[in-house]
Amino acid sequence: MQNDLEVIREDHVIRPKGDLMIRIERITKEYAMGYTTIRALKGVDLCIQRNEYLAVMGRSGSGKSTLMNMLGCLDTPTTGRYEFNGRDVAAMGDDELAEIRNKEIGFVFQTFNLLPRSTGLENVELPLIYANIGRDERLVRAEQAMRAVGLGDRLGHKPSELSGGQRQRVAIARALVNNPSVILADEPTGNLDSKTGEEIMALLEDLYMSGHTIVVVTHEENIARHARRIVRLRDGVIESDEEFG
Repeated sequence: MQNDLEVIREDHVIRPKGDLMIRIERITKEYAMGYTTIRALKGVDLCIQRNEYLAVMGRSGSGKSTLMNMLGCLDTPTTGRYEFNGRDVAAMGDDELAEIRNKEIGFVFQTFNLLPRSTGLENVELPLIYANIGRDERLVRAEQAMRAVGLGDRLGHKPSELSGGQRQRVAIARALVNNPSVILADEPTGNLDSKTGEEIMALLEDLYMSGHTIVVVTHEENIARHARRIVRLRDGVIESDEEFG
């Protein structure tokens, strides 16, 4: 393997990695559907270091969405261990998990998940409200996040007044506003045309190069190829784990 600073393809560079942030050991997840047990994950091991850019790929039913929910502390494993920044997630109470989701993890969804009657600035403010940040500081930080994604001139626009790409940028600003440890993007270009999708991936690239940890879940090869590492899932197990460089 080449060193962390070497050019890997065209203008892509692997940045130096930080400390271990996520450690998953022998994670399984089972669901009961009537008399049938669905085994979505079957003993997955995965480590993610700070300042990685990772794509998780797989077809429908591969387990990638279940793994995403685990990483985001939105679901709990049937068996196995998940450590986030050295802490055992299974040992956390509901309040601790809610704090992790709000302050440590920034979520970007395919469907944007914006409040339709709120402005872009108000949507970006939401995590800060949950974090009990004062109004003046909220406004400053939310505006900074909006400007960081190129929407400084759209602060007062509601989602219906924005294009799909702009709505996704608002969602990314909302994910950034608490300076999270990791940004989890679930099919971030799924509702966008190809040109706008490339613009969103360029924005994620900029965020990675500025020091953020990015995990993208996708079924599209061209989207995954923006990452520096691709983990492929098949039938609930990791089929391959490829790092470029």
